[in-house]
Amino acid sequence: MKDKLSMVVFSGDMDKVMAALIIANGALAYDMEVTLFFTFWGLQAIKKRKKTGKTFFGKLLGFFLKDISRIGPSKMNFGGMGRWMFKKMMKKHGVMTLEELLDSAVQAGAKLVACQMSMDVMEIGKEDLIEGVETGGVASFLAEAQEAQFVLFI
Repeated sequence: MKDKLSMVVFSGDMDKVMAALIIANGALAYDMEVTLFFTFWGLQAIKKRKKTGKTFFGKLLGFFLKDISRIGPSKMNFGGMGRWMFKKMMKKHGVMTLEELLDSAVQAGAKLVACQMSMDVMEIGKEDLIEGVETGGVASFLAEAQEAQFVLFI
């Protein structure tokens, strides 16, 4: 096993994405290799701010999919007010934004992988993702995880 963290980011909730990115940055600070595998709602953390989808259902889903700056907390979202409130509280306490945490992880060498099957189902194209994201399936995640000292699912 390597000093490596492999993490599935399944949730698209602000607080859960934040936890994933804080853990990833912590592992990177300890010189660990980090791979983040984004699937289903977690894809929102690496999606550009644009509508997605080609079919009726894909476009309908794309209407509700957000980008990292617009995802809300899992509890107390209050129609978007919760996101605003948490962002203000985080700023007051000097906590990095989700965008800053993601950028920090990328700059430190984190590998970002988008689940191809989830992308296909949700009609999200590679061009809809932020720069530098690779695509792969469960086999690529399992290959990464098999070498990892730590495997997490958030």
